[in-house]
Amino acid sequence: MKTSNLGYPRIGAHRELKRACEKYWSNKISLEDLIEAGKSIRTENWKLQKEKGIELIPSNDFSFYDQVLDTTLMVGAIPERYKNAKKSSKNILDLYFAMARGLQKDGVDVIAMEMTKWFDTNYHYIVPEFTKEQEFELVSQKIVEEFKEAKNLGIQTKPVLLGPVTYLLLGKEKEEGFQRLDLLPKLLPVYHSILKMLADAGATWVQFDEPILSTGLSEKEKEAIGKVYNGITEAFSNLKILLASYFGDYGDNLDTVLNLPVCALHLDLRRGADDLDKVLETGRLHQSTSLSLGVIDGRNIWKNDFESSLRFIQKAKEKLGEERIIISPSCSLLHVPHDLDLEQNEEVLSTEIKNWMAFAKQKLEELQSLKILANNPDYKHQQLFLDNVASMEKRRNSKLIHKTKVKQRLEHLEAKDYRRESSFDKRKILQDEHLKLPLFPTTTIGSFPQTKEVRQKRSLFKKGELTEQGYVNFLMEQTFETIRLQENIGLDVPVHGEFERNDMVEYFGEQLEGFTFTQNGWVQSYGSRCVKPPIIYGDVSRPVPMTVFWTSFAQSLTNRPVKGMLTGPVTILQWSFVRDDQARSVTCEQIALAILDEVLDLEKEGINIIQVDEPAIREGLPLRKKGWQTYLDWAIGAFKLSTSGVKDSTQIHTHMCYSEFNDIIQSIADMDADVITIECSRSQMELLDAFSEFDYPNDIGPGVYDIHSPRVPSEEEIIKLLQKAENVLPASKLWVNPDCGLKTRGWEETISALKIMVSAAQQMRETVGQPSN
Repeated sequence: MKTSNLGYPRIGAHRELKRACEKYWSNKISLEDLIEAGKSIRTENWKLQKEKGIELIPSNDFSFYDQVLDTTLMVGAIPERYKNAKKSSKNILDLYFAMARGLQKDGVDVIAMEMTKWFDTNYHYIVPEFTKEQEFELVSQKIVEEFKEAKNLGIQTKPVLLGPVTYLLLGKEKEEGFQRLDLLPKLLPVYHSILKMLADAGATWVQFDEPILSTGLSEKEKEAIGKVYNGITEAFSNLKILLASYFGDYGDNLDTVLNLPVCALHLDLRRGADDLDKVLETGRLHQSTSLSLGVIDGRNIWKNDFESSLRFIQKAKEKLGEERIIISPSCSLLHVPHDLDLEQNEEVLSTEIKNWMAFAKQKLEELQSLKILANNPDYKHQQLFLDNVASMEKRRNSKLIHKTKVKQRLEHLEAKDYRRESSFDKRKILQDEHLKLPLFPTTTIGSFPQTKEVRQKRSLFKKGELTEQGYVNFLMEQTFETIRLQENIGLDVPVHGEFERNDMVEYFGEQLEGFTFTQNGWVQSYGSRCVKPPIIYGDVSRPVPMTVFWTSFAQSLTNRPVKGMLTGPVTILQWSFVRDDQARSVTCEQIALAILDEVLDLEKEGINIIQVDEPAIREGLPLRKKGWQTYLDWAIGAFKLSTSGVKDSTQIHTHMCYSEFNDIIQSIADMDADVITIECSRSQMELLDAFSEFDYPNDIGPGVYDIHSPRVPSEEEIIKLLQKAENVLPASKLWVNPDCGLKTRGWEETISALKIMVSAAQQMRETVGQPSN
């Protein structure tokens, strides 16, 4: 019996990669310094996994930005628009970062590649772009170099490759007349070249990640999987191939994978528990194929239930023998924080709740514990097992978890609590009369730059080195200056800037009961962007108002309508580590009621525009369509519950970013938000087609410039995007805004971009023939 890990967090235990990348981007460290920082993280990860007894240790799970972008560079699928960036780049990493972030330097001005969510997680990947005459070539040998790097440390690793079928299907055709899967014959020779190089370097195991197998596939796509892995196993008999899918079961793709002569097949038994029985009952697993049992949750932070995991392991062991069993996490540990041992402050994370948890390092230890217990026929009497059973029982019976008032409030909800009083067309008349906004009204998505000074003041306040009054005075100054700035720029609907907020989910979780937090529980969202997800351990409620003071203060500084900014219940749920002892839908409704209380308090204070952000609605969709309606019913219901109690004259906004809307457009319409703002700049307004074809009834703010890139758009660029928008939607429905919050940007680029955006909106008003009020 072996232990295997599918991937390990790559940001470093203390976010070393984030700091190194951002210093390199701002020319504060050299390329050599950046490369050394990456090497240091890899070395530490490999040594830790070896120390914890992991036998199949991954390599090439490290990335300076994103593993999909790594693959794009590896196979040379570099879009034509980066031709000049390629020429001007001093090294391959600069080209790589230009593809991820865009580039505006030395006469080169190129936008970043599109970014979207990695299946149903909060991780983002850079979307590959393909053309009809696409050619592939081996450009980056990173996977081979990192395998050799580990080998020089005396560690034999299992290189990880994103499978070619998943890679192609996660991309986009950038012209008509072909299907991206048709590029497979051109792509496979590059993969074969890499595999030959790995075999020559001494690799024995190679892990292919094909998570697309957890989705519904066409017959053509299933045939492609068979062709790829039959061909690889035939051509490279000296390599042991571990085929891994995760985030769900194999469903009707199971027959396809059971026919493959791979050395090991990975099952995600946290999200596809039925797969084990199906595999064992069919008796069709190749005699030479092992099973990788993903029994430890790679996406959540709760301690593993040994009793449950050992049932899976013993069942497989009885059928296959221990030699064909590999114990694994369900997926890469990329999605969980590094090390629970770093949480030393009991005021932040209580000892009782901490004892229910396991981060990446602890999950490695759990793998080893499970192996020890699985090899002991008398495991139920071992102290290791008994301690785990006792821990599970303590959590189940804890008085911290259950709140009678919260449960009773849910029981008394009625149908009317989930809908606005009047239809949108009636509400729009009242809102137009009350708000008196011009055509193409301008606003932002909410946050303004969180500068080093803002972060330092927050840190000093938390450490007790700055008084509460001193901190409040500082935040008031920042808010005052930001309101004045927005008035001077000409924004029609200003925001208060969110300087008091650390994160759009964490900030609210800190003020809600049923949540707890960490000091060092960072996970990667994209690139250098890291988040510290809250932990929902019990029933959720709102004891006191959370945002009313700052929004009301901002409104007192201006005659323009200030937009209240809240995070929606589904996004709070999706971007937290959620309790696993009750249905997610129930937890989501609890959060929705807490947000409703805040919405109503804002309205009482005269805030007439309230934005309830739901960027995570789309990512929460089950990977197979058969589960969509059930999810959408409770997710859309939770949003409506949180917003439907307001008057008709109060305008409800929501924001969604980096999502495809075509297949859920009816559900987006069912949310009945008065205004929806979406990411559109990277897709060049393509996302609006879904709203146009559906005849979306409410107002839309298509993002007109990409805030995830440091480049400042030109006025002509924004006008062209707005003209595209006006070609598919009536001008009376369109708002003008960036595509996301401005928290991560600098002030200079933010001010420049917003001035250009407002000027473009003013020109559009003149073009359409209706002057601003």
